[in-house]
Amino acid sequence: MEKKFIVHCSLFIVILISMMCLLASCSNERKSYQVVNPRCEGLVDPLGIDVATPRLSWEIVHDGRGIRQKAYRILVASSPKKLNANEGDLWDSQTVESCASIHVPYGGKKLESRAVCYWKVMVTTNDGNSKWSKSAFWSMGLLRPDDWSALWTGLDKSFKGDVVDQRNTRLSARYFRKAFDASQKPVRATAYISGLGLYKLYINGQMVGDQELAPTPTDYAKVVKYNTFDVTDLLVKGPNVIAATLGNGRFFSMRPQRYTMPEIRHFGFPKMILQLELTYADGSTQTVISDDSWKVTANGPIRANHEYDGEEYDARMEMPGWNKTGYDDTKWWQAELVEAPGGTLEAQLNRNIKVMETIRPVGITQPKPGMYILDMGQNMVGWVSMKVKGKAGNKVQLRFAERLQDDGTLYLNNLLSALVTDIYTLKGVGTEQFAPVFTYHGFRYVEITGFPGTPTFNDFEGKVLYDEMAVTGQFETSDTTLNQIFKNAYWGIRSNYRGMPTDCPQRDERMGWLGDRTVGSHGESFLFDNHNLYVKWLDDIAHAQLENGSIPDVAPTYYMTNMYTDNMTWPGTFVIIANMLYRQYGNKAPIVKHYDSMKKWITYMRDKYMKDYIMPRDEYGDWCMPPEAPEMIWSRDPSRITNAAVLGTTYYYHILTLLEQFATLLEKPADAKDFAEEAIAVKNAYNRYLNWETAQYSNNTVTANLLSLSFGMVPDGYEAKVFQNIVDKTEKDWNSHVSAGVIGIQWLMRGLTMHGRADLAFRIATNRDYPSWGYMIENGATTIWELWNGDTANPGMNSHNHVMLLGDLIVWFYEYLAGIQNAPGSAGFEKIVMRPYPVAGLDDVKASYHSIHGQIKSSWHKSGKTFYWDITVPCNTTALVNVPATDEALVTESKQKASSSENVQFVQMESDYAVFEIGSGHYHFQSVMP
Repeated sequence: MEKKFIVHCSLFIVILISMMCLLASCSNERKSYQVVNPRCEGLVDPLGIDVATPRLSWEIVHDGRGIRQKAYRILVASSPKKLNANEGDLWDSQTVESCASIHVPYGGKKLESRAVCYWKVMVTTNDGNSKWSKSAFWSMGLLRPDDWSALWTGLDKSFKGDVVDQRNTRLSARYFRKAFDASQKPVRATAYISGLGLYKLYINGQMVGDQELAPTPTDYAKVVKYNTFDVTDLLVKGPNVIAATLGNGRFFSMRPQRYTMPEIRHFGFPKMILQLELTYADGSTQTVISDDSWKVTANGPIRANHEYDGEEYDARMEMPGWNKTGYDDTKWWQAELVEAPGGTLEAQLNRNIKVMETIRPVGITQPKPGMYILDMGQNMVGWVSMKVKGKAGNKVQLRFAERLQDDGTLYLNNLLSALVTDIYTLKGVGTEQFAPVFTYHGFRYVEITGFPGTPTFNDFEGKVLYDEMAVTGQFETSDTTLNQIFKNAYWGIRSNYRGMPTDCPQRDERMGWLGDRTVGSHGESFLFDNHNLYVKWLDDIAHAQLENGSIPDVAPTYYMTNMYTDNMTWPGTFVIIANMLYRQYGNKAPIVKHYDSMKKWITYMRDKYMKDYIMPRDEYGDWCMPPEAPEMIWSRDPSRITNAAVLGTTYYYHILTLLEQFATLLEKPADAKDFAEEAIAVKNAYNRYLNWETAQYSNNTVTANLLSLSFGMVPDGYEAKVFQNIVDKTEKDWNSHVSAGVIGIQWLMRGLTMHGRADLAFRIATNRDYPSWGYMIENGATTIWELWNGDTANPGMNSHNHVMLLGDLIVWFYEYLAGIQNAPGSAGFEKIVMRPYPVAGLDDVKASYHSIHGQIKSSWHKSGKTFYWDITVPCNTTALVNVPATDEALVTESKQKASSSENVQFVQMESDYAVFEIGSGHYHFQSVMP
């Protein structure tokens, strides 16, 4: 039989960093091969890692069934030559009998700053040995503070045209340059840079990297991230110039919020630290650093840049050749040494933002003379690139919005104080091209004024920006509503990846609200490889924790007033996402790193607020549940409002159960015992909110009953009664529509399905009238709204690009409709449960998810009572496959009785499913459904 054997390699450094390795054929039967798209779980070029013990991972791809790894051997060398000679001078693991293929810790010599490590892996499976994989590499960053000789450089003052005002900040970009001579063409050159708030780096006129809006945002008083680049090919022997442009980002204060929201912190004027290290063929080195020998000006073309307000660019002020040799900078100012921002300087391990897609406009209208409205056809985040030809001094203004008014002009009210305006002043030379550098916009429509002549489609392109990460999932069904919801979710999720998961991308907020992403992060992980982003965000949350243990509702903490409201639902995200990273990606490092902080928080909440094992703390309620009137944002109807103590206590209990699991995982039995005992006491006390006659919790909201049931707090024998209250409330009071806000919606679809009402969940998901995701589509939505009634509610809060109301919908798509679940107790899909729910009205589902172990596929369709199901399970994993069936004897696999098929073992009949255990491979099941 023909077999194909491929090994893909990746590197894990607390967060996941991936490197592609080539094909390695099975040693006993070498046949044909195929190139498989590699899983991208992080940085493709892992430069400047500042973690002493990286972790390695690889993916095995083989055509055969039941492939399991039995052993591995890793080689890590200091040069490609040594690695090619199979000399692991840094580490030779020798043959290790183990099935571990993810998160294997580096075990070689101590790694020093700047070390470049080349590695490869060979595995032994139950079907033979692989060849060595193609080599991959990583490089170490600057591990010690004294590795930095560079100094923080800037110019702490404003210039002509700048406005430094509490209510209206306007600051031009800063341009820095440094000329130097290289005695030779370097054989290796590495640049380390942190430019705050944002930077663009150039060497000899060429931009370094393709990143945008870098570095990743942090609380700069706690931590500052630096980026590392291999710039060897950009340097020459003799004169060279290294240059940088600095924008404001979130460092130089953004304009304060509207009156209902707090002001934004101000960290100072733009500044940078940069270290360029050159190594020559003779072994000598040269270092160029940021210091007061650099020259700087603010008289460049970027006259103002602001995340909320946009960018002003005057092409007449361009400085041709400013970032190249030979430029006369004698009129520039001398840079100054400035105070460091205060935070620890660390390597950035999550990818930067970049242009991930380009789209074309679909329409242009002219609602007023001289005003044109460009329709991109899709609510997106990024900017437009414009081509224009006209006279010097002509100004073209671009304004951005998600919606139009009835007269065809922009609807701007929901953007609040954000000016969202780019202004380009022409230089009058040929065809000019403009795209902003240090801002971005959330929009579908662009208002164009001042354009010379009549704009056309060919004059504009939409540049879609978000954190660079791989798309890991695909999902499609026979239902057009579900497909459009999935598409809207895809656009909305990536719209809000901005170095942290934000709430919205368009108005004057754009913050990392914790409660928006609790279970949502789990669903997102099926679509995008969001691992690195969420590992970084957990660090942001930990940095924001107060000494007393309190965790804020927003991280990083850019708000100046109190965001430490001490509720359970928003800060609980800290623990829940750490669990997601472990379950979905197999990475327990965030749990190890933050366990003490989590324990400190739950102890603080218990000691300060708990009364008789009830946690009464809640700040936001079941946020944004459908209100009783279309113009309302928040419900005032007591029958719709879930009791604060119910929300606080259920979440407190849920967090205790997760911390018990964490303590067990980390071998802390005393802690695990304490958490378990406290959880029992909380559960017993909580059931005072249960009406024992009606089996209703509190005032019988769907959310109150649902949380109680989903978290396992309902007394034995009452589960069915409590669930029936959820069903009755949903069907009778809500006409089988969404009945919950941000908290309840995180458990609704799974809760209904797990307890036997997948049909009701499907109806909720496919409704096209209010309130529903389909209602958004009916009203032209191409992303997910902030409010179920986002078309009618007060414009003070009706963003049309939020993701918080997705709740557990995407999880439900993958885990229940497609039937792809990480098994209970498993980490990283080492063990998989596949159990689809073929509800009436849905004829087929096709889904794939590239897990950390490899590609998982589930594609089913039904015809009458016949169920057809194609499955792919990755190597080094097993799956429990639940086939909808009336009888195990009527289930076939690849046209033979399933229990007799290769690597298929019948386990049991369970309800209306025949359960089989299978190993890796491709399978084709057919059955007769009930």
